[in-house]
Amino acid sequence: MAVRIAVVEDDPPTRDQLVTWLRAARPDARIETFGDRDSAEAALARERYDLVTLDLELGRERHAGIALINGLNKRGLGTPVLVVSAMPAAVYRSIMKALDAWDYLQKTQFDEAEFIDTVLALLRQAGPARPDDDTPSLDPLWQRSPLWRGQKLNLPLTAQRILAVLLERRGEVVSYEQLFDLVKTGRSKDNVRKHVATIRDALREIDPGFEGLENVPMRGFRWTG
Repeated sequence: MAVRIAVVEDDPPTRDQLVTWLRAARPDARIETFGDRDSAEAALARERYDLVTLDLELGRERHAGIALINGLNKRGLGTPVLVVSAMPAAVYRSIMKALDAWDYLQKTQFDEAEFIDTVLALLRQAGPARPDDDTPSLDPLWQRSPLWRGQKLNLPLTAQRILAVLLERRGEVVSYEQLFDLVKTGRSKDNVRKHVATIRDALREIDPGFEGLENVPMRGFRWTG
């Protein structure tokens, strides 16, 4: 099935440029464009997209993009959002993180290669899990919200790093000593256990019966799925 991408941008030259770059990144993509909040809002509430790129300011509405992101979040589909805006990145990155936008590029501060790399990374991270691979999708280096079964996992960064190692070595025991390297402060077994408890709690918010993270006494932990 072709990837579906929505481009929300009120400046025609910028919109055309983004579409050109998106077609270079994914020639198979179905790309739909919107130049105002109303049309974009209707489509985002009705359709499901694999990626949405949007500007924060549409017409005279300075924060129209924020309203669109909030609308997407209410649907709970985990749709990746790439904000492309002239607003200063230093100011708006923290706001975008709070809104659960997945990434932010400041206009005039990036080129085609960076845009394409960012788009492909977002699409890879949001790609559907294989039917036989019911494991969370996360990328601690990018510091984006991890997903499991189409829902966001509420995990701090250290817990994400620990979970990433457990998933990478699924079926194997990961020792306390190996996990110490992922904890910046308080490198103790008790502290590691607290992070693992945080992981379990986040998973059980989605599946209350989850028992796939095993404690191996005196040794460490193992992901059994």
